[in-house]
Amino acid sequence: MHEFFLSTSILLCFLVLLCLYRGTVGPGVLNRIAGISAIGTKTLVILLLMGFIYDRVEMFVDISMVYALLNFIGTLAVAKYLEIEGEV
Repeated sequence: MHEFFLSTSILLCFLVLLCLYRGTVGPGVLNRIAGISAIGTKTLVILLLMGFIYDRVEMFVDISMVYALLNFIGTLAVAKYLEIEGEV
């Protein structure tokens, strides 16, 4: 089962690189925000898979919940900033 979680984590790391490309080269500001938010979501899943690999799921669930909250607050902060600046 560890091999499955490890291979899934490696696949998600590759997908994070694709989202990183969208976040840096994206055609617009909203596409870049969506790319960065997707990176945060995939990182959250990778953290949970690491918890299964190391048999410490309870610890990694707590870390991933904090990371999800920071990702959500960061996305809201950027959206609010862009709304005030009038770029959207």
